[in-house]
Amino acid sequence: MTVRDDLRTAVERLRATVEPAARALHADPETADEELRAVERLVGVLAFHGFEVDRTLGDPTAFVARTGTGRTTVAVCLEYDALPGIGHGCGHNLIAGAGLLTALALAEHAEWLDLTVLAVGCPAEERGGGKIPLIEEGVFADVDLAIMVHPVPDGIRLDPRGTSSQAIGQFLATYTGRAAHAAAAPHLGRNTTDAVVVAEVALALLRQQVPADHRLSANVVRSGSVPNVIPDHATIELECRAWTTGEYEALRGRVARCLEAGALATDCELAVEPVGRPYEPLRQDDVLGALWCEALAELGLDPGAGVPLAGGSTDMGNVSQVVPALHPWVRLPGVTASLHSPGFAEAAGTDAAYDVMTTAATAMAWTVAAAAADPDMVSRLRLQRQELSR
Repeated sequence: MTVRDDLRTAVERLRATVEPAARALHADPETADEELRAVERLVGVLAFHGFEVDRTLGDPTAFVARTGTGRTTVAVCLEYDALPGIGHGCGHNLIAGAGLLTALALAEHAEWLDLTVLAVGCPAEERGGGKIPLIEEGVFADVDLAIMVHPVPDGIRLDPRGTSSQAIGQFLATYTGRAAHAAAAPHLGRNTTDAVVVAEVALALLRQQVPADHRLSANVVRSGSVPNVIPDHATIELECRAWTTGEYEALRGRVARCLEAGALATDCELAVEPVGRPYEPLRQDDVLGALWCEALAELGLDPGAGVPLAGGSTDMGNVSQVVPALHPWVRLPGVTASLHSPGFAEAAGTDAAYDVMTTAATAMAWTVAAAAADPDMVSRLRLQRQELSR
C-alpha cells in the first residue's frame, strides 16, 4: 500500500461520517454571516476526530481547527454559505464536505507526512468576503499552502493552470431626492427613480465600451412605493469584475461616472458605499496545479477537457495573494445548469454529486501529500510565501 492508497481508503471510509453533514448543509441552507448551524455541524465532526477547534475569531461563523505538529502547514478551506432564495447554487455543501474529508484524511497521516493540518471555516464567500478578515487576523500567517475545490457544471476545464478568477467589488448607490404629489405638484419633486433609469441606461451603454471579459451588474433594491408620489429614495446594488486589480479600478471609475450622471440629470443627491471589501484575482500555484492534474488523471478524470470558466470571483483570491494556493474545479457529470441557479442547487444534493465530492477530496489529499513529501517543493512554497508577503 502506498500513501495514496492509504489516503484514498481513508477518504472512502470517512465518507460515511462526512456525507451526512454535507447533506444537512444542503437541506438547511444559511446565507452569508448566518451559517451558525453549518459551523456547529462541521466543528462537531472535526472535534470528534481530535482537531482542536478555535472559535474565538471575530466572526462567530468562522473557525480554525488544528491537528498535527509537522513542519509543513496546510490550510484546507471550507465554505458553507448559500445563496438567498436559491440555496446551495454554488455547491458550497460539496466544498465543505470535500474539505472536511481532505482534512480528516490528512490528519490520519499527519505524522508520516510531517504535516500540520488546519481546517479553516470560511463564511460569507458569496457576499462579504469572509476570508479577508481571517487573513487580517493572521489565520494564514504560517501556512505553507492553502487548498479548496469548487464544483462546476459538466463541460468545464478542470486544469487550474491558466485559470483564475476576477477581481470584484460590490457597492450600494443610493439616490436621495424630494417627494411630491405626482399629479398636483410633480415639478416640486426630485425623482430618484428617474435617476436610477438614467444610471442604468448609462451602464448599459458602457457595456459596449469595456473589454468583453469585464463584467458589471446592477440590481434595483428600492425605488419608490406608489405611483402617485414622486419617489425620494432609490438604491441600486452593483458589482464590477475584471481580471486584474488595475482593470477593476478603471472599470469602477467609469461605473461611478454613470451613477453620477443619474444624480446630475435629476438634481438628486448620490451616496455610494462599499459592500464588504474587494476580492482579489486568484493566483493558482502552477506546481500544485500540476500535482492536482496528475491526481485527477490517475482517478480517471481528464482535467484538460472542456472550456474554461468565462468569469467568476472568490475571496480565495485574497488568500492566494498571501499564500501559495490552489482553487481547482471538479465537474458534476451531466449537469448543464449554470452556477448560482436553482438547477445547480438541486444537482449539488444528488448522490452523484457526493460521489464527485469524495473523488475531489482524494485528489486534494494526494496533491497535499505529494507537496509535503518533497523537501524542495516545501522550500519553494515557503520562498514563494515570503515573496508574497513583501
